[in-house]
Amino acid sequence: MDWLYSLEGWQLALIATTFTWALTAAGALLVFIFKDVSENAFSLMLSSAAGIMLASTFFSLLMPALERAEEFSYLILTCGFVLGGGLIIITDIIINKLHMFSGNEKKRGCAVMCIAVTMHNIPEGLAVGVAFGALAAGQTVEAVAAIMLAVGIGIQNFPEGMCVAFPLRANGMSRCKSFFIGQISGAVEIVAGVIGALAVTAVNGILPWALSFSAGAMIAVVCSELIPESFAQGKIKATIGVILGFSLMMILDIAFG
Repeated sequence: MDWLYSLEGWQLALIATTFTWALTAAGALLVFIFKDVSENAFSLMLSSAAGIMLASTFFSLLMPALERAEEFSYLILTCGFVLGGGLIIITDIIINKLHMFSGNEKKRGCAVMCIAVTMHNIPEGLAVGVAFGALAAGQTVEAVAAIMLAVGIGIQNFPEGMCVAFPLRANGMSRCKSFFIGQISGAVEIVAGVIGALAVTAVNGILPWALSFSAGAMIAVVCSELIPESFAQGKIKATIGVILGFSLMMILDIAFG
């Protein structure tokens, strides 16, 4: 992995977020092949992604933030974490207050889903960018942990692409338009990732804040979106998925970190 350390933080973030966007596009691409997706497969993808992202929040974000912070580390991590989680909570409140397409509940539901997925992809892209920016700035984040964070987000982006594309198709939109809107919802991660990496690289002192902020946003996304959605299809298989995802991330971090 020596070549990773030879790249700039924004370049690493660009590569990583392009990967996460590609999986969003891959999920949306299924609209050309299938009419629907198995609920069991959908639940397993979401729950395993939740497990990977929970472990990544600790190994890739909070632990490096703690190592980097010096004085008042408990305040820095707590404030950053709360602010990141608060961003997602405020976003959810705004989305729930939207009154779009009041005459057509199905179209309104599709619109809210598109906005929700797009908005939640911003902190996810930021988290990836911050992790790889930290890797390039001072190697406070292990390469394997940063990569697995991107992998975890990419896995949960796959069903997100389906979540946007399939309802649009079901409401009469063409397959091409459904795919386009589904994949574009993940493109914001690329922009957010590059911005996060540039910010961390340019202003090294904000690294603990940025890492803990991203951690709070990630936990909020997992708790508000992935956990409820996956557990709605069955507690046992969703729990298995979370445990497997978390274990995979933990093993890789300990073995290669």
